[in-house]
Amino acid sequence: MTDGNLALKKAGLKITLPRVKILELMQAPENQHISAEDLYKKLLEIGEEIGLATVYRVLNQFDDAGIVTRHHFESGKAVFELSSQHHHDHLVCLTCGKVIEFSDEMIERRQHEIATKHNIKLTNHSLYLYGVCTNDECDHADS
Repeated sequence: MTDGNLALKKAGLKITLPRVKILELMQAPENQHISAEDLYKKLLEIGEEIGLATVYRVLNQFDDAGIVTRHHFESGKAVFELSSQHHHDHLVCLTCGKVIEFSDEMIERRQHEIATKHNIKLTNHSLYLYGVCTNDECDHADS
């Protein structure tokens, strides 16, 4: 049994072809922070006849089961990434939509210090930093 199949069984989900194919695609590093529509297009590119409604349904099931995390960046479109064991934050380009994951101990420490100062015990947090790419490789930079 593959890791993906184990993840599905552990989450209490039946192992179905759409779930397996979507999970396989999401395990590729280039498919992190992917929208349902883009995932659907990738499925079509590899010859998988899985409908867009099914992609949405499976992603919602994965989100409910904790297999993926849904993010709502400034683009207004939900994107998904596989849930990970390590905490990370995100830098998001408002021009091309590129998402960069990063971890910084100083930022983490300061967040906990601020919460403690205000008598809050953090149970969860997320940090999204927005800006624009400053290099020529931005996918949608004005030419």
